[in-house]
Amino acid sequence: MQKQVTIIGSGIVGAVTAYYLSQNPDLNVTIYDEGIGQATKNSAGIISPWLSKRRNQRWYQLAKAGAALYPEIVADTQMGYSVYQQAGTIVTRADPDDLQALYDLALKRRQAAPQMGTIEKLTAEEVQERIPLLTAPQPGVFVSGGARVDGDKFAHNLLKYAEKRNLVRHKGKVRLGDQGQLLTVNGQQSYDTLILAVGAWLKPLLLPMKIVADVRPQKGQLIEMQLPETWADDVPVLMPEGERDFIPFTRSKLVVGATHENDQGYDLQVSSLVEDDLFASGLKLDANLTKDQITQVKVGTRDFAPFFGPIPDNPHILVASGLGSSGLTTGPMIGKLLADYVQTGAHDWDQYQRSIETYLAPAD
Repeated sequence: MQKQVTIIGSGIVGAVTAYYLSQNPDLNVTIYDEGIGQATKNSAGIISPWLSKRRNQRWYQLAKAGAALYPEIVADTQMGYSVYQQAGTIVTRADPDDLQALYDLALKRRQAAPQMGTIEKLTAEEVQERIPLLTAPQPGVFVSGGARVDGDKFAHNLLKYAEKRNLVRHKGKVRLGDQGQLLTVNGQQSYDTLILAVGAWLKPLLLPMKIVADVRPQKGQLIEMQLPETWADDVPVLMPEGERDFIPFTRSKLVVGATHENDQGYDLQVSSLVEDDLFASGLKLDANLTKDQITQVKVGTRDFAPFFGPIPDNPHILVASGLGSSGLTTGPMIGKLLADYVQTGAHDWDQYQRSIETYLAPAD
């Protein structure tokens, strides 16, 4: 008898989970998503965790594993350059000592992460050669294994892949009852396993079950620009010191961002002040930009400190949240781990996160 697995949320975690579960003919998979405020659709799309200075080693191991999954998934689903491309990333530092320290860190980390590929220390002139758009380049470190991904297209392609196998999709808002009942506009729906992959929206979703999730929403905004010039497909992503990330996508689309706004709650309104700030950051890198080249401002809500797994005392309901601004990097591995757990009941997650009880507590 086939088991029913229901996923709430079709962002990076929900889509990757559905992708892996769709390969099991013994499962029926259903996914619900309201389509509002999704971080995956509104993320900058840089996959390059190896030079991060974060001290959280669990996060680093999760991000490193997530980055390594992309080429495998992309090859299996035959996604094109417009979705994912390993064009490399450049991280800049103005101070020569800081640049050398960053280069040394890259060489050290590559020993345990061969997917980083080639490591090069570049002069400002060499950086400009790699990214011709720049008018004010700084020296930097190039990592050939770095990539850019259009999170919205990536998740969409995975869901289309899964739909050809055993996935049924529904658009609309759902809620939970006090005992974890799944309540939809069409009434209560049954499930054997329920996966809540809703990111920063986990806290309000769990409240009817008297569970408080330690989730703090973070607003992220970015701008997309359409430039008159075109460039080669292999132009790297730029992570500049002191400025917003600068991501030349295929041909002529440029993304600048994203912001990390911790005091805006679940607000999804575009801020003209933030739009101006993002444009000013891009202008410092490319003095030829003009505001009329902005085609849209994207807004999403994310959270912090990745955690995932079954709710304590309720092994049939799994959660995933806390992905933060690196969700497109950590999300694939979280999705794979959740899919593996659904199918085997076994896990070895301690290397990636603290105990899930750290993040979920009974309501007073």
